[in-house]
Amino acid sequence: MNISTVILQHKQVCNLVVRRKVKQSFDILADMLQHVSFGGFRDEFSELQMTYRNILNYTVEGINDPGRPKVYLRLLQSILRLTDRVKQDILTHHSGWYTYSVRAIEEKEERLRGGNIVQSVDDLFFKTRLDDLLSSAEIKKQEPGREQKEEMERLSGIIFKHLWLSDFYGDAEESLIDILRRSGRIEWHEMATFVSAITLSSLRIWDPTKLKLLVKLYKDKTPHVSERAITGLVLILYYYDDRLSLYPEVLQMMKDLAARGGFREQTRTVVLQTIKSRDTEKLSRRMHDEILPRVVKLRPRIEEKLDLDAILGESMEDGRNPDWSDMFRDNEEMFKTMEELTNLQMEGSDVYMSAFSGLKKFDFFRELRNWFMPFYPDHEAVDEIFRDEILGPGINELAEALFKTPFICNSDKYSLILNMKHLPAEQKSMMLKVFRMELEGLEQMKYDSDLTDPAAVFRTTITQYIHDLYRFYKLSDFKNEFDDLFLSRLDIYNSLFYREICGSESDSRSLADYFFSKEYYDDALSIYLKGLASVTDDAQLYEKAGYCYQKTGEYEKALEKYSMASIIDPKPWTLKKMGLCLRKLGRHQEALKVYLRILKSEPDDLNTILVTAHCYLDTGSYEKALKHYFRIEYENPGNVKVLRPIAWCYLVTGKYSEAERYFERLAEDSLTHHDKINIGHLALCQGNPQRAAESYLSALADGGITVAAFTSVFSEDSSLLIKNGVNPEDLPIVLDYVLMSLESRNQG
Repeated sequence: MNISTVILQHKQVCNLVVRRKVKQSFDILADMLQHVSFGGFRDEFSELQMTYRNILNYTVEGINDPGRPKVYLRLLQSILRLTDRVKQDILTHHSGWYTYSVRAIEEKEERLRGGNIVQSVDDLFFKTRLDDLLSSAEIKKQEPGREQKEEMERLSGIIFKHLWLSDFYGDAEESLIDILRRSGRIEWHEMATFVSAITLSSLRIWDPTKLKLLVKLYKDKTPHVSERAITGLVLILYYYDDRLSLYPEVLQMMKDLAARGGFREQTRTVVLQTIKSRDTEKLSRRMHDEILPRVVKLRPRIEEKLDLDAILGESMEDGRNPDWSDMFRDNEEMFKTMEELTNLQMEGSDVYMSAFSGLKKFDFFRELRNWFMPFYPDHEAVDEIFRDEILGPGINELAEALFKTPFICNSDKYSLILNMKHLPAEQKSMMLKVFRMELEGLEQMKYDSDLTDPAAVFRTTITQYIHDLYRFYKLSDFKNEFDDLFLSRLDIYNSLFYREICGSESDSRSLADYFFSKEYYDDALSIYLKGLASVTDDAQLYEKAGYCYQKTGEYEKALEKYSMASIIDPKPWTLKKMGLCLRKLGRHQEALKVYLRILKSEPDDLNTILVTAHCYLDTGSYEKALKHYFRIEYENPGNVKVLRPIAWCYLVTGKYSEAERYFERLAEDSLTHHDKINIGHLALCQGNPQRAAESYLSALADGGITVAAFTSVFSEDSSLLIKNGVNPEDLPIVLDYVLMSLESRNQG
């Protein structure tokens, strides 16, 4: 049984059903039914086929049935539900996945216990076990006895697995969640894992009841639970976006939720933080390939400059390290890079994925639930450190600092704790000092944040949870059994539910501007274009859409948008962008006209003068180009780069002595391989092929240009050389001489 084929067939059936192509969906579903173990599926399939035939007959016969739309909608929902169940049945018996092996074990244990643990709230086993455990006078919320704590942990694991592995929820699951919510004794971190279990279950198999439970948990506003619930809702609704049109009750539930204050804004926060995860791989590669190697090279200086004892003194009151500027004095680029990463970290970007990806092999992470466990100081993983001779005395401060730090996700916090006990004694001591320092800084930062950003705690919790999810999908041993959400484009803003809930013009514009500021040009463009469908007199909207097209290389479309913006508001900026696009498209005469128009309004702008010179160069008007380049040279005498086009203009116009003079001035700075090629051209035009060959060989010798690229440039410039009097029959001979000489040098 090919599991990949089954998964593909399932997706095909679902896509066909939401597109109302029922007959084609039946054909594929019939093939899937050949592999099921439960014969009742075939009976259900036959009933659905019969219902559909009746709908077809009534429709064709013209029978007016006011209830037909509802019957048809229920039919489509029933096909989807049956298809989901068929897929789960096949995976259960043929995939060999961890998910279904765990479910088999849990079902066996339930049978041994005498039934489903949440079969009903009135079930004697469950109600007595849970209620007695929660209300026992021996259990104190702050300091539960070890036996009760272990029993609660075991029971929480059973509940997590039940919520995760149940395909469809009923009254029992709803009652279970209600009991847990009302009890007041279930710790927040356990409830947070139950939210993840419901989310995982929803992503495995669609069931609107699961969404209802997440809505309840969101409304409770329990810290760390509510944030996870809304994140789960957003991701689930995005994942099943194509189905939502068939479930109007779900959309209505979300609209009712949106009527409550804060939901829209919090939904946007989830969307933004989720989209930032798209940069995680790029950031990880950058850390691994660029930043960490530089840090290793700087290590002796870092060790010298970062005097830990001094840092812990007065200099740390404002959280800054004055030694940084000295340490990076000779490496300004590194300083800017570290500053950039700090800003990304503050915004919620995942800069630690690379650092912690290798610390996920502890036994702790072999338990699926632990990937979603919020970090809290009383967790047994922290308890183990109490027995450490060095870490034990400072474990409270260490755990408290980790709990409060907003920059590390829960999964990475556990990785750090689990790894610490394996560190050498000296590093353990250093870590304790660092965390004491961190705790002091966090207290001040928390105070400042609460004053200036009341949504900071919500945003931090959302960010950490998304990072936890990212690590689960990318690093866990179970990742191959889950459809990786983070492989998709994550364009949640295009989903039906988001448009219904947060789709106002101002909301969309705000989101697009955020994408624009972060250089997510494809995302921004899709929203700007929707805005332009209803707004036709907004020059800035046209400008931004044009810029997005420009940055993605679609210059023709960019030019179209810039032109519209220019009609509404002919600003120099817009005209310059039009000129740039025209140059990129090779429409040099049109570009020249645009820049001459700009030059009238900005006669002293050096950039405009320079690009106008380039346009003259593009159109072959070398004397006019020189006139403008000379002005740049006069007004900006330190600009060496302007010497190159001046030298080139002199060369192509046959003024060899002037060209040579400018090439000599370039040589005082540094010659590029293109400079050396052009000097070779000059020598050929002056009738000195030997000097030309030496210059060409010099260009090739510095490794800045390949033989193939050099040959291409030489060929492109041949017409110029011939126009300037070089014998065309000499050109292939000179080229072969250069290539053969280079080959001889390399062999020697």
